[in-house]
Amino acid sequence: MTTLAEILNGMKPVEGGFAATIPADWMQGRTSYGGLSAAIALHAAQQSEPDLPPLRSAQISFIGPLAGDVTVTATKLRRGRTAAFIQADVVSDAGLGLRATFVFMADQPSIVDFDQRPPVDRVPPPPGTRLWSGPEGFFAQNFEFLDIKEPEFGPAELLRWGRMKAHGGIDPMVHVLAIADGMPPAAIRLFGQQMGPISSLTWIVNLLTPTPMTTDGWWLLKAKSDYARNGCSSQSMALWNADGQLIAEGMQSVAIFS
Repeated sequence: MTTLAEILNGMKPVEGGFAATIPADWMQGRTSYGGLSAAIALHAAQQSEPDLPPLRSAQISFIGPLAGDVTVTATKLRRGRTAAFIQADVVSDAGLGLRATFVFMADQPSIVDFDQRPPVDRVPPPPGTRLWSGPEGFFAQNFEFLDIKEPEFGPAELLRWGRMKAHGGIDPMVHVLAIADGMPPAAIRLFGQQMGPISSLTWIVNLLTPTPMTTDGWWLLKAKSDYARNGCSSQSMALWNADGQLIAEGMQSVAIFS
């Protein structure tokens, strides 16, 4: 098993960016796990400019398959007094696979102080809890998960605890992107017995703190779709840390090939 830290540390500078390798044990079908591709892009963006403030927002498009050797480029779009916009592309032999725009911005003084984030009182799995992981050759083998099922959940709603088995030595923002995509699209629950291909197209992530932290690597992930029709689904997403603090919110556009 190749750890995320090993993948990032193995990225080599090349003309215009970095060379990286997506191992077979981080694949989901014919393409890389989306959280890994996004983490690689963010890592390159962080190296492209000195003294960047914390990541505030990411807009990610999953354009094509990524596997094996890839090239990652990061381009400054604009850097002003408060915010920096960096575009990162990940390209493989099959062409452009991912394009991301990252917005870095430090906290600003403001007269506005408003927070209606819903509290979460769930606790991470205690030691000895039976967890599940993915099979060999599938990205989920790098994680431990505990799915939560409640009768009040909607028909296309997913909630699970998740953590990377090897989560040390990773930048906190990269850690968040790597774990936040760690569940299938929520519309998968609508398939019943007739499973079919399903794939994320775009992903927007908003970070709600400049210093995301958790305990023992655990994060609570949620995805919920209220619409799935004509091969498309839109879902909302959220990520809490082990103390119940909401760390990130997001949305995904999902393609359903069934």
